[in-house]
Amino acid sequence: MLAPWVMDEMKTAELNDKRLNDRLGEVLSQLSEHPTASIPAACGGYAEMAAAYRLFDNEKVTFDAILAPHCQMTRTRIAEQRCVILAQDTTELDLTRPDTQVLGAGPLDDGPRRGAFLHLLHAFTPDGTPLGTVAADVWTRDEAPTKNHKQTPIEEKESQRWVEALREAQQVARDIPDTQIVCVADSEADIFEVLVEAQAAPRSADWIVRACQNRTLQAETANNSGETAPAAHLLEQVAAQPVLFSNIISVRGRKAKVSCETRGRKQPRESRRAEVEVRAASVTLRPPHRSDRHLPPVQVNVVLVREVNPPAGEQPVEWLLLTSLPIHTLAAVRDVIQYYTVRWMIELFFRTLKSGCRIEERRFERLPRLLNCLAVFAIVSWRVLYACRLGRSCPELSCEAIFEPAEWKAVYRVVKRQSPPQTPPTLQEMVRLVAQLGGYVNKPRSDEPGPQTLWLGLARAHDFALCWQLFGPEAKTNCELV
Repeated sequence: MLAPWVMDEMKTAELNDKRLNDRLGEVLSQLSEHPTASIPAACGGYAEMAAAYRLFDNEKVTFDAILAPHCQMTRTRIAEQRCVILAQDTTELDLTRPDTQVLGAGPLDDGPRRGAFLHLLHAFTPDGTPLGTVAADVWTRDEAPTKNHKQTPIEEKESQRWVEALREAQQVARDIPDTQIVCVADSEADIFEVLVEAQAAPRSADWIVRACQNRTLQAETANNSGETAPAAHLLEQVAAQPVLFSNIISVRGRKAKVSCETRGRKQPRESRRAEVEVRAASVTLRPPHRSDRHLPPVQVNVVLVREVNPPAGEQPVEWLLLTSLPIHTLAAVRDVIQYYTVRWMIELFFRTLKSGCRIEERRFERLPRLLNCLAVFAIVSWRVLYACRLGRSCPELSCEAIFEPAEWKAVYRVVKRQSPPQTPPTLQEMVRLVAQLGGYVNKPRSDEPGPQTLWLGLARAHDFALCWQLFGPEAKTNCELV
Protein backbone atom coordinates (compact mmCIF):
# COMPACT_ATOMS: atom_id res chain seq x y z
CA MET A 1 0.00 0.00 0.00
CA LEU A 2 1.28 3.44 -0.90
CA ALA A 3 1.93 5.94 1.86
CA PRO A 4 -0.76 8.67 1.65
CA TRP A 5 1.83 11.42 1.24
CA VAL A 6 3.30 9.55 -1.75
CA MET A 7 -0.11 9.43 -3.44
CA ASP A 8 -0.46 13.20 -3.00
CA GLU A 9 3.11 13.92 -4.12
CA MET A 10 2.97 11.72 -7.24
CA LYS A 11 -0.60 12.34 -8.40
CA THR A 12 0.59 14.39 -11.41
CA ALA A 13 3.40 12.00 -12.41
CA GLU A 14 3.57 11.54 -16.17
CA LEU A 15 6.03 8.95 -17.44
CA ASN A 16 3.97 8.24 -20.58
CA ASP A 17 2.82 4.93 -19.12
CA LYS A 18 0.32 4.45 -16.30
CA ARG A 19 2.14 1.34 -15.13
CA LEU A 20 5.35 3.33 -14.81
CA ASN A 21 3.50 6.06 -12.91
CA ASP A 22 2.18 3.45 -10.47
CA ARG A 23 5.58 1.81 -10.16
CA LEU A 24 7.23 5.16 -9.40
CA GLY A 25 4.82 5.67 -6.50
CA GLU A 26 5.49 2.18 -5.18
CA VAL A 27 9.27 2.57 -5.37
CA LEU A 28 9.14 6.00 -3.71
CA SER A 29 6.99 4.58 -0.92
CA GLN A 30 9.34 1.61 -0.39
CA LEU A 31 12.53 3.66 -0.35
CA SER A 32 11.05 6.31 1.93
CA GLU A 33 10.22 3.66 4.50
CA HIS A 34 13.84 2.42 4.60
CA PRO A 35 15.99 5.33 3.37
CA THR A 36 19.28 3.89 4.63
CA ALA A 37 18.73 0.35 3.35
CA SER A 38 19.93 -1.11 0.07
CA ILE A 39 17.37 -1.22 -2.72
CA PRO A 40 16.89 -5.02 -2.41
CA ALA A 41 16.37 -4.69 1.36
CA ALA A 42 14.01 -1.71 1.01
CA CYS A 43 11.87 -3.39 -1.65
CA GLY A 44 11.41 -6.51 0.45
CA GLY A 45 11.38 -9.15 -2.29
CA TYR A 46 12.94 -10.20 -5.56
CA ALA A 47 9.98 -9.19 -7.73
CA GLU A 48 9.74 -5.74 -6.14
CA MET A 49 13.53 -5.27 -6.39
CA ALA A 50 13.55 -6.25 -10.06
CA ALA A 51 10.66 -3.88 -10.76
CA ALA A 52 12.57 -1.01 -9.09
CA TYR A 53 15.67 -1.62 -11.18
CA ARG A 54 13.57 -1.86 -14.35
CA LEU A 55 12.04 1.51 -13.48
CA PHE A 56 15.45 3.15 -13.15
CA ASP A 57 16.57 1.56 -16.44
CA ASN A 58 13.47 2.46 -18.48
CA GLU A 59 14.15 4.90 -21.32
CA LYS A 60 10.86 6.69 -20.61
CA VAL A 61 12.05 7.51 -17.10
CA THR A 62 14.32 10.52 -16.58
CA PHE A 63 15.65 12.55 -13.67
CA ASP A 64 13.47 15.54 -14.61
CA ALA A 65 10.32 13.45 -15.15
CA ILE A 66 10.61 11.84 -11.71
CA LEU A 67 11.05 15.20 -9.97
CA ALA A 68 8.35 17.03 -11.97
CA PRO A 69 5.31 16.10 -9.81
CA HIS A 70 7.26 16.86 -6.63
CA CYS A 71 8.31 20.26 -8.01
CA GLN A 72 4.67 20.98 -8.85
CA MET A 73 3.57 20.12 -5.31
CA THR A 74 6.39 22.29 -3.97
CA ARG A 75 4.90 25.29 -5.76
CA THR A 76 1.54 24.48 -4.19
CA ARG A 77 3.16 24.55 -0.75
CA ILE A 78 4.96 27.80 -1.60
CA ALA A 79 1.64 29.44 -2.47
CA GLU A 80 0.42 28.74 1.09
CA GLN A 81 3.23 30.80 2.64
CA ARG A 82 3.70 34.53 3.13
CA CYS A 83 7.47 34.38 2.57
CA VAL A 84 9.65 31.60 1.14
CA ILE A 85 13.43 31.27 0.91
CA LEU A 86 14.70 29.61 -2.28
CA ALA A 87 18.21 28.43 -1.46
CA GLN A 88 20.47 27.35 -4.29
CA ASP A 89 23.70 25.39 -3.99
CA THR A 90 25.84 22.76 -5.71
CA THR A 91 27.14 19.47 -4.38
CA GLU A 92 29.35 16.86 -5.97
CA LEU A 93 28.32 13.22 -6.19
CA ASP A 94 31.47 11.16 -5.72
CA LEU A 95 30.85 7.91 -7.61
CA THR A 96 34.47 6.74 -7.68
CA ARG A 97 34.71 2.94 -7.61
CA PRO A 98 37.80 0.87 -6.78
CA ASP A 99 37.60 -1.12 -10.02
CA THR A 100 35.03 -0.53 -12.80
CA GLN A 101 33.82 3.08 -12.90
CA VAL A 102 30.22 4.19 -13.49
CA LEU A 103 29.70 4.60 -17.22
CA GLY A 104 28.93 8.23 -17.98
CA ALA A 105 30.54 9.66 -14.83
CA GLY A 106 33.00 12.50 -15.40
CA PRO A 107 36.00 13.92 -13.53
CA LEU A 108 35.28 15.81 -10.31
CA ASP A 109 38.68 17.51 -10.22
CA ASP A 110 42.18 17.11 -11.61
CA GLY A 111 42.58 13.80 -9.78
CA PRO A 112 41.14 10.32 -10.35
CA ARG A 113 37.77 10.92 -8.69
CA ARG A 114 34.71 10.38 -10.90
CA GLY A 115 31.12 11.45 -10.51
CA ALA A 116 28.57 14.14 -11.29
CA PHE A 117 27.32 17.47 -9.92
CA LEU A 118 23.89 18.39 -8.60
CA HIS A 119 22.68 22.01 -8.45
CA LEU A 120 19.51 22.42 -6.43
CA LEU A 121 16.99 25.21 -5.88
CA HIS A 122 15.09 24.23 -2.75
CA ALA A 123 12.27 26.04 -0.95
CA PHE A 124 12.22 26.70 2.81
CA THR A 125 10.05 28.72 5.16
CA PRO A 126 11.88 31.47 7.09
CA ASP A 127 12.17 29.12 10.08
CA GLY A 128 13.89 26.45 7.95
CA THR A 129 11.04 24.03 7.24
CA PRO A 130 11.70 22.49 3.79
CA LEU A 131 8.88 22.77 1.25
CA GLY A 132 10.57 20.80 -1.54
CA THR A 133 12.66 21.14 -4.66
CA VAL A 134 11.78 23.89 -7.14
CA ALA A 135 14.38 23.03 -9.79
CA ALA A 136 17.41 20.77 -10.11
CA ASP A 137 20.18 20.28 -12.64
CA VAL A 138 22.73 17.47 -12.94
CA TRP A 139 25.77 17.39 -15.18
CA THR A 140 29.23 15.90 -15.67
CA ARG A 141 32.46 17.59 -16.70
CA ASP A 142 34.35 16.94 -19.91
CA GLU A 143 37.59 15.01 -19.73
CA ALA A 144 39.65 17.87 -21.17
CA PRO A 145 39.58 21.18 -19.25
CA THR A 146 38.34 24.27 -21.07
CA LYS A 147 41.10 26.52 -22.39
CA ASN A 148 41.10 30.29 -21.86
CA HIS A 149 38.52 29.95 -19.10
CA LYS A 150 38.53 33.69 -18.34
CA GLN A 151 37.67 34.50 -21.94
CA THR A 152 34.80 32.01 -22.09
CA PRO A 153 31.30 33.58 -21.93
CA ILE A 154 29.42 32.75 -18.77
CA GLU A 155 26.74 30.98 -20.82
CA GLU A 156 29.34 28.34 -21.64
CA LYS A 157 30.57 27.91 -18.05
CA GLU A 158 29.25 25.94 -15.12
CA SER A 159 28.73 29.33 -13.42
CA GLN A 160 25.67 29.82 -15.62
CA ARG A 161 23.80 27.52 -13.20
CA TRP A 162 23.57 30.38 -10.68
CA VAL A 163 21.94 32.60 -13.29
CA GLU A 164 19.51 29.89 -14.39
CA ALA A 165 18.44 29.13 -10.82
CA LEU A 166 17.89 32.83 -10.16
CA ARG A 167 15.72 33.02 -13.28
CA GLU A 168 13.72 30.07 -11.99
CA ALA A 169 13.22 31.88 -8.68
CA GLN A 170 12.06 34.98 -10.56
CA GLN A 171 9.57 32.87 -12.49
CA VAL A 172 8.20 31.41 -9.25
CA ALA A 173 7.79 34.94 -7.91
CA ARG A 174 5.84 35.94 -11.01
CA ASP A 175 3.67 32.81 -10.89
CA ILE A 176 2.94 33.18 -7.15
CA PRO A 177 2.77 36.96 -6.61
CA ASP A 178 1.16 36.75 -3.16
CA THR A 179 4.25 35.04 -1.70
CA GLN A 180 7.48 36.96 -1.15
CA ILE A 181 10.30 34.99 -2.77
CA VAL A 182 13.89 35.47 -1.58
CA CYS A 183 16.60 33.64 -3.54
CA VAL A 184 19.66 32.99 -1.35
CA ALA A 185 23.11 31.78 -2.42
CA ASP A 186 26.55 31.42 -0.87
CA SER A 187 29.76 33.05 -2.06
CA GLU A 188 30.10 30.84 -5.16
CA ALA A 189 27.29 32.93 -6.65
CA ASP A 190 29.22 36.19 -6.20
CA ILE A 191 29.50 36.59 -9.97
CA PHE A 192 28.80 40.00 -11.48
CA GLU A 193 26.56 38.55 -14.19
CA VAL A 194 24.39 37.03 -11.45
CA LEU A 195 24.05 40.44 -9.79
CA VAL A 196 23.20 42.04 -13.14
CA GLU A 197 20.52 39.38 -13.73
CA ALA A 198 19.10 40.04 -10.26
CA GLN A 199 18.96 43.79 -10.86
CA ALA A 200 17.27 43.34 -14.24
CA ALA A 201 14.09 41.99 -12.60
CA PRO A 202 13.85 43.87 -9.29
CA ARG A 203 10.10 43.46 -8.93
CA SER A 204 10.02 39.67 -9.00
CA ALA A 205 12.22 37.73 -6.57
CA ASP A 206 14.33 39.38 -3.91
CA TRP A 207 17.80 37.95 -3.41
CA ILE A 208 20.77 37.60 -1.06
CA VAL A 209 24.28 36.64 -2.17
CA ARG A 210 27.20 36.31 0.20
CA ALA A 211 30.11 38.28 -1.25
CA CYS A 212 33.52 36.69 -1.61
CA GLN A 213 35.15 39.57 -3.48
CA ASN A 214 35.97 43.02 -2.16
CA ARG A 215 34.60 44.72 -5.26
CA THR A 216 35.44 48.22 -6.42
CA LEU A 217 32.74 50.87 -6.04
CA GLN A 218 31.63 53.45 -8.54
CA ALA A 219 33.33 56.84 -8.09
CA GLU A 220 30.11 58.59 -7.06
CA THR A 221 29.65 56.04 -4.29
CA ALA A 222 33.18 56.56 -3.09
CA ASN A 223 33.04 60.36 -3.15
CA ASN A 224 29.84 62.42 -3.34
CA SER A 225 31.59 65.80 -3.25
CA GLY A 226 32.59 65.68 -6.90
CA GLU A 227 36.32 65.54 -6.09
CA THR A 228 38.57 62.93 -7.63
CA ALA A 229 39.38 60.24 -5.11
CA PRO A 230 41.00 56.83 -5.08
CA ALA A 231 38.61 53.99 -5.84
CA ALA A 232 36.84 52.79 -2.71
CA HIS A 233 36.12 49.13 -2.05
CA LEU A 234 33.04 47.36 -0.79
CA LEU A 235 34.27 45.95 2.52
CA GLU A 236 35.98 49.13 3.69
CA GLN A 237 32.94 51.23 2.77
CA VAL A 238 30.54 49.10 4.80
CA ALA A 239 32.97 48.62 7.71
CA ALA A 240 33.14 52.41 8.06
CA GLN A 241 29.42 52.62 8.81
CA PRO A 242 28.15 52.89 12.40
CA VAL A 243 27.28 49.71 14.28
CA LEU A 244 23.53 49.09 14.12
CA PHE A 245 23.44 46.42 16.82
CA SER A 246 25.49 43.62 18.36
CA ASN A 247 24.53 40.02 18.91
CA ILE A 248 25.82 36.72 20.27
CA ILE A 249 25.74 33.82 17.81
CA SER A 250 26.69 30.14 17.93
CA VAL A 251 29.54 29.24 15.57
CA ARG A 252 29.54 25.64 14.38
CA GLY A 253 32.81 23.75 14.45
CA ARG A 254 34.16 22.24 11.25
CA LYS A 255 36.98 20.10 9.92
CA ALA A 256 39.01 20.74 6.79
CA LYS A 257 37.87 18.45 3.98
CA VAL A 258 41.45 18.05 2.73
CA SER A 259 44.74 18.52 4.58
CA CYS A 260 46.16 20.88 1.93
CA GLU A 261 43.26 23.39 2.22
CA THR A 262 44.62 26.93 2.60
CA ARG A 263 41.54 29.15 2.28
CA GLY A 264 40.70 30.89 5.54
CA ARG A 265 36.98 30.13 5.41
CA LYS A 266 37.74 26.41 4.98
CA GLN A 267 40.09 26.03 7.95
CA PRO A 268 39.09 23.79 10.89
CA ARG A 269 37.64 25.45 13.96
CA GLU A 270 36.03 24.61 17.27
CA SER A 271 32.41 25.40 18.08
CA ARG A 272 32.08 28.59 20.10
CA ARG A 273 29.91 31.55 21.01
CA ALA A 274 30.85 34.71 19.15
CA GLU A 275 29.95 38.36 19.57
CA VAL A 276 29.27 40.04 16.23
CA GLU A 277 28.59 43.61 15.16
CA VAL A 278 26.20 44.44 12.32
CA ARG A 279 26.55 47.30 9.87
CA ALA A 280 24.74 48.16 6.64
CA ALA A 281 25.07 50.44 3.63
CA SER A 282 23.78 51.05 0.11
CA VAL A 283 26.44 51.11 -2.62
CA THR A 284 26.92 50.94 -6.38
CA LEU A 285 29.35 48.30 -7.63
CA ARG A 286 31.60 49.11 -10.55
CA PRO A 287 31.36 46.46 -13.28
CA PRO A 288 34.44 44.39 -14.15
CA HIS A 289 35.80 44.20 -17.69
CA ARG A 290 34.40 41.49 -19.94
CA SER A 291 35.78 40.86 -23.42
CA ASP A 292 32.41 39.81 -24.85
CA ARG A 293 30.00 42.35 -23.31
CA HIS A 294 29.55 45.60 -21.43
CA LEU A 295 28.15 45.14 -17.92
CA PRO A 296 26.22 47.94 -16.17
CA PRO A 297 26.86 49.11 -12.60
CA VAL A 298 24.78 47.35 -9.94
CA GLN A 299 23.12 49.05 -7.00
CA VAL A 300 22.92 46.84 -3.93
CA ASN A 301 22.23 46.97 -0.23
CA VAL A 302 24.93 45.43 1.93
CA VAL A 303 24.84 43.93 5.44
CA LEU A 304 28.13 43.21 7.22
CA VAL A 305 28.18 40.77 10.15
CA ARG A 306 31.66 40.73 11.71
CA GLU A 307 32.98 39.02 14.84
CA VAL A 308 34.47 41.16 17.59
CA ASN A 309 37.67 39.92 19.26
CA PRO A 310 37.84 36.37 17.86
CA PRO A 311 39.94 33.81 19.81
CA ALA A 312 43.66 33.83 19.07
CA GLY A 313 44.45 31.80 15.98
CA GLU A 314 40.82 31.63 14.82
CA GLN A 315 39.43 33.17 11.65
CA PRO A 316 36.82 35.80 12.60
CA VAL A 317 33.25 35.20 11.54
CA GLU A 318 32.42 37.59 8.70
CA TRP A 319 29.39 37.68 6.43
CA LEU A 320 29.24 40.32 3.73
CA LEU A 321 25.73 40.01 2.33
CA LEU A 322 24.64 41.67 -0.91
CA THR A 323 20.88 41.98 -1.22
CA SER A 324 17.91 43.61 -2.87
CA LEU A 325 16.01 43.58 0.43
CA PRO A 326 15.54 46.87 2.29
CA ILE A 327 17.89 47.82 5.13
CA HIS A 328 16.28 51.07 6.35
CA THR A 329 15.21 49.62 9.74
CA LEU A 330 16.82 47.33 12.30
CA ALA A 331 14.03 44.81 11.75
CA ALA A 332 14.71 44.77 8.02
CA VAL A 333 18.44 44.16 8.59
CA ARG A 334 17.63 41.34 11.01
CA ASP A 335 15.40 39.79 8.34
CA VAL A 336 18.29 39.79 5.85
CA ILE A 337 20.50 37.95 8.33
CA GLN A 338 17.76 35.49 9.28
CA TYR A 339 16.94 34.69 5.66
CA TYR A 340 20.61 34.07 4.90
CA THR A 341 20.98 31.64 7.82
CA VAL A 342 18.22 29.50 6.28
CA ARG A 343 20.65 28.77 3.43
CA TRP A 344 22.44 26.33 5.73
CA MET A 345 19.40 24.06 5.52
CA ILE A 346 20.33 23.08 1.97
CA GLU A 347 23.63 21.78 3.34
CA LEU A 348 21.59 19.67 5.75
CA PHE A 349 19.53 18.45 2.80
CA PHE A 350 22.68 17.32 0.98
CA ARG A 351 23.87 15.56 4.12
CA THR A 352 20.56 13.72 4.37
CA LEU A 353 20.81 12.75 0.70
CA LYS A 354 24.37 11.43 1.05
CA SER A 355 24.64 10.10 4.60
CA GLY A 356 21.01 9.17 5.18
CA CYS A 357 19.95 7.92 1.76
CA ARG A 358 23.54 6.93 0.85
CA ILE A 359 23.09 7.98 -2.76
CA GLU A 360 26.82 7.88 -3.52
CA GLU A 361 26.99 4.25 -2.41
CA ARG A 362 24.22 2.99 -4.70
CA ARG A 363 25.67 0.47 -7.13
CA PHE A 364 24.63 1.24 -10.68
CA GLU A 365 26.67 0.50 -13.78
CA ARG A 366 25.42 3.48 -15.76
CA LEU A 367 24.99 7.11 -14.72
CA PRO A 368 21.42 7.63 -16.11
CA ARG A 369 20.14 4.82 -13.87
CA LEU A 370 21.81 6.33 -10.83
CA LEU A 371 20.40 9.78 -11.63
CA ASN A 372 16.88 8.33 -11.75
CA CYS A 373 17.54 6.83 -8.34
CA LEU A 374 18.91 10.21 -7.21
CA ALA A 375 15.64 11.91 -8.16
CA VAL A 376 13.66 9.47 -6.01
CA PHE A 377 15.98 9.89 -3.04
CA ALA A 378 15.84 13.69 -3.40
CA ILE A 379 12.12 13.42 -2.65
CA VAL A 380 12.82 10.99 0.21
CA SER A 381 15.40 13.39 1.67
CA TRP A 382 12.89 16.24 1.57
CA ARG A 383 10.33 14.11 3.40
CA VAL A 384 12.78 13.12 6.16
CA LEU A 385 13.91 16.70 6.67
CA TYR A 386 10.32 17.94 6.50
CA ALA A 387 9.23 15.65 9.33
CA CYS A 388 12.26 16.69 11.37
CA ARG A 389 11.76 20.44 10.96
CA LEU A 390 7.96 20.45 11.15
CA GLY A 391 8.24 18.96 14.64
CA ARG A 392 10.13 22.11 15.62
CA SER A 393 8.10 24.74 13.79
CA CYS A 394 4.66 23.24 14.61
CA PRO A 395 5.26 21.28 17.82
CA GLU A 396 1.61 21.23 18.92
CA LEU A 397 0.33 19.92 15.59
CA SER A 398 -1.23 16.44 15.71
CA CYS A 399 1.28 13.78 14.74
CA GLU A 400 -1.26 12.41 12.25
CA ALA A 401 -0.28 15.31 9.99
CA ILE A 402 2.82 13.20 9.20
CA PHE A 403 2.36 9.72 10.67
CA GLU A 404 -0.28 7.10 10.00
CA PRO A 405 -2.23 5.72 13.01
CA ALA A 406 -0.43 2.37 12.81
CA GLU A 407 2.93 4.16 12.84
CA TRP A 408 2.41 6.39 15.83
CA LYS A 409 0.57 3.75 17.85
CA ALA A 410 3.25 1.12 17.27
CA VAL A 411 6.09 3.51 18.07
CA TYR A 412 4.31 4.78 21.18
CA ARG A 413 3.82 1.20 22.42
CA VAL A 414 7.43 0.18 21.75
CA VAL A 415 9.18 3.27 23.12
CA LYS A 416 6.92 4.11 26.07
CA ARG A 417 5.90 0.54 26.89
CA GLN A 418 2.35 1.83 27.28
CA SER A 419 -0.86 1.42 25.36
CA PRO A 420 -1.31 4.29 22.87
CA PRO A 421 -3.69 7.06 23.98
CA GLN A 422 -7.03 7.77 22.36
CA THR A 423 -5.85 11.21 21.26
CA PRO A 424 -2.79 11.23 18.98
CA PRO A 425 0.29 12.81 20.60
CA THR A 426 1.72 16.06 19.31
CA LEU A 427 4.05 16.07 16.35
CA GLN A 428 6.97 17.20 18.52
CA GLU A 429 6.47 14.28 20.91
CA MET A 430 6.13 11.80 18.07
CA VAL A 431 9.26 13.02 16.30
CA ARG A 432 11.18 12.57 19.54
CA LEU A 433 9.81 9.05 19.98
CA VAL A 434 10.77 8.06 16.43
CA ALA A 435 14.22 9.61 16.87
CA GLN A 436 14.71 7.53 20.03
CA LEU A 437 14.50 4.45 17.81
CA GLY A 438 17.48 5.89 15.93
CA GLY A 439 19.60 6.62 19.02
CA TYR A 440 18.30 10.02 20.16
CA VAL A 441 18.52 10.55 23.93
CA ASN A 442 15.27 12.20 24.99
CA LYS A 443 16.00 14.36 28.04
CA PRO A 444 14.12 17.47 29.24
CA ARG A 445 16.88 19.86 28.11
CA SER A 446 17.99 17.97 25.02
CA ASP A 447 18.13 19.71 21.67
CA GLU A 448 15.52 18.67 19.15
CA PRO A 449 16.52 15.53 17.20
CA GLY A 450 18.38 15.92 13.95
CA PRO A 451 17.81 14.17 10.64
CA GLN A 452 20.31 11.37 11.31
CA THR A 453 18.51 9.88 14.30
CA LEU A 454 15.20 10.50 12.56
CA TRP A 455 16.03 8.67 9.31
CA LEU A 456 17.33 5.70 11.33
CA GLY A 457 14.21 5.76 13.48
CA LEU A 458 11.81 5.99 10.54
CA ALA A 459 13.01 2.67 9.12
CA ARG A 460 12.35 0.92 12.43
CA ALA A 461 9.03 2.76 12.84
CA HIS A 462 7.79 1.33 9.55
CA ASP A 463 8.70 -2.21 10.60
CA PHE A 464 6.90 -1.77 13.91
CA ALA A 465 3.86 -0.34 12.10
CA LEU A 466 3.73 -3.41 9.85
CA CYS A 467 3.83 -5.68 12.90
CA TRP A 468 1.10 -3.58 14.51
CA GLN A 469 -1.11 -4.03 11.47
CA LEU A 470 -0.49 -7.77 11.27
CA PHE A 471 -0.39 -8.77 14.94
CA GLY A 472 -1.62 -5.81 16.98
CA PRO A 473 -5.11 -4.89 18.24
CA GLU A 474 -6.22 -3.96 14.71
CA ALA A 475 -4.91 -7.15 13.08
CA LYS A 476 -8.29 -8.90 12.99
CA THR A 477 -9.95 -5.98 11.25
CA ASN A 478 -7.15 -5.79 8.73
CA CYS A 479 -7.36 -9.53 7.98
CA GLU A 480 -11.09 -9.28 7.41
CA LEU A 481 -10.51 -6.42 4.97
CA VAL A 482 -7.99 -8.51 3.07
